[in-house]
Formats: sequence, C-alpha cells, structure tokens
Amino acid sequence: MTAAFALTEDPRWRALTTRDATQDGDFVYAVKTTGVYCRCTCPSRRPKPENVRFFTSGAEAQAAGFRPCKRCTPDEVSPRARQAQWVAEACREIETAEVEPTLDALAQRAGLSPFHFHRMFKAATGLTPKAYARAHRSGRMRAALKASGSVTEAIYEAGFNAPSRFYADTAHALGMSPRTFRKGGVAEVIRFAVGQSRLGALLVARSEKGVCAVFLGDEPEGLVRDLQDTFPKAELVGGDAAFEETMARVAGLIEAPQTALDLPLDIRGTLFQQKVWAALQALPAGTRVSYSDLAERVGLPAAVRAVASACAANKIAVAIPCHRVVRTDGSLSGYRWGVERKAALLDAER
Repeated sequence: MTAAFALTEDPRWRALTTRDATQDGDFVYAVKTTGVYCRCTCPSRRPKPENVRFFTSGAEAQAAGFRPCKRCTPDEVSPRARQAQWVAEACREIETAEVEPTLDALAQRAGLSPFHFHRMFKAATGLTPKAYARAHRSGRMRAALKASGSVTEAIYEAGFNAPSRFYADTAHALGMSPRTFRKGGVAEVIRFAVGQSRLGALLVARSEKGVCAVFLGDEPEGLVRDLQDTFPKAELVGGDAAFEETMARVAGLIEAPQTALDLPLDIRGTLFQQKVWAALQALPAGTRVSYSDLAERVGLPAAVRAVASACAANKIAVAIPCHRVVRTDGSLSGYRWGVERKAALLDAER
C-alpha cells in the first residue's frame, strides 16, 4: 500500500477535501512542496496526497519546519471556536440580564448581522435566542414559585419587573396558572385515552396546552399508572368523543412515524432537556444519530450522558423522535418503550 493511498484512507483527508468546518481546530495539514501548514477549511487549492502531512497542532507543524498559511491563519482562533465563544457570551448575557436583550443588540456585540447571528445561535444551541430566553425564564419561574412564600415574591425573584409579563409568560411556559403550579398541579385537567396500535398499548394525554404524553407499552393498566406517576396532582379525565380525533392522529403517527404530528405539544422540561428535544424534532425522518452527534447538535459535545438522560426523560413518544438516536456503531441502544418498538419505528421510516 502506497503512502498516498494510506493517507486518503485517513478520515482527516476527507475533512481536508470537504473543508469540514466541524473538524476545524482538531488538526492542521502541511504541504511539503510549499512548506506551509493550513487548517482543514483553507480555501487554497487541494494538494496532492503524497505531499501532505498531518499534525495535531500548529506548534507541532512548526517544529517540523513548516510555516503558517497567511490565507487561513491556522494559528489564530478558528471560526468555529470564535462562534462558540460568541454564542456562550450571548447565553450568559441572556441568563443574567434583567431585561431580555434584543436580537439586534446580541448580534451587534458579536459584530454580525441579526440574520447571521440568529442562524448561528440556533445551529449551536438548537433554539433561537428568543426561545432560549423563554426557556431560561421558565426555569427561573419554576424555581422561584417553588421557593417563594407567595406568587408576588416569585415575580421579583424570577427577575420580572411587571406582574403582567410574569403572568403572561408563566401561563405559556407552565401550561397552568402560577398559583396552580405552586400547589403541584392541583386542579390541572389532563384528558387521556388508551387504545391499541401496531406497537401494543397506546396512551395519549392532552392538557389545555397540547399533547403532554404519548406512552407505549404492553398493558394499558401500566400506562395509566405511569400517567398518574407523571402528573400526581392533576385531575385525570377519560377522553370523550371529542378526544377521539387526537387519539386517531397519534395512532396514525405510530403507523407512519415519518409524518409530522399536526397537533400542539405541551413540552415540559428543563432548559437542557428542551434543547435536546428541539434538536430531535429537527431530525428528518429516516435519520439516525448517535448520542455524541446529538450532543454536538446542542452545542455541548461533552454532555453525552446528559443527552442520553434527556432522551430517556422524553414523555412524548414518536412526536419527539428519540427513537432516532442509536449507538456510535449504529446498533440500537435502550429505549424507554422497548428496543423492539424502536427497531419497528426505524424500519417504518425507511
């Protein structure tokens, strides 16, 4: 096997030829005929493989006698790292600001147009800046309502300067009034129904805000118990004739998981869980990703275990498609409703 052929089998060669921005900063390549080393995204003409050497860093390349490219400046902070820094700074500003910063203000601080900043922020976090701020505020509201002696105290502890904005946001984020939330969901009405699907027993539950649970299992009784454990203080009401349409739509999604559920969802979770679930909803049907891929998509590549936990905490099967997450080698990992059902869903999406 020639050295050039062996190099083209190196995954770094593919990153070089495709100018893969996700690997920018992971390595540099040097060209023997020019004496220059570059980042993998360098727009220069592609070198011949027999003239290429890979190095883990610019310092290593310089020690071997190569000099940095003046076009892609591999010794400076990579565009990918710079964007990650901008997003991290914007997140901190959103989280600490008393008044939610505008998109224009965030973009101006990063030196970008609002359009490009909006796209960059969503690609890194899975949420728009406005959705990120709303999710963070939701977490603050929940903590304040649980810890405060009254709703009035919670208004100011959560950082709101006007009761009207607090009540408007809590009604949207909590799916119930603040007072009801402080009492643990007492008086919240959740309608549900149990039926059969091709994957076994199916339970669908809906709050006033939207579908809040889709459970799969072997026995209907077990699914009802799970619903009671999930919403211990809510009033669970059996679905009436009007609920049959909701049940039918969800059952149709089980039959054809490659379609979209045309119903509002009542998604309740932490900020991180919402980021993971939003990334899952953005996956096209038939796509399979690993937990590490999903962690990359939410901008936290080291949080693989936390991503797996968020998938396991998903209460809305198929509509939030955690069945599309597999192990790195492509094999099927655990699934809250059984690996066999996961395999069946993936087969149906092919």
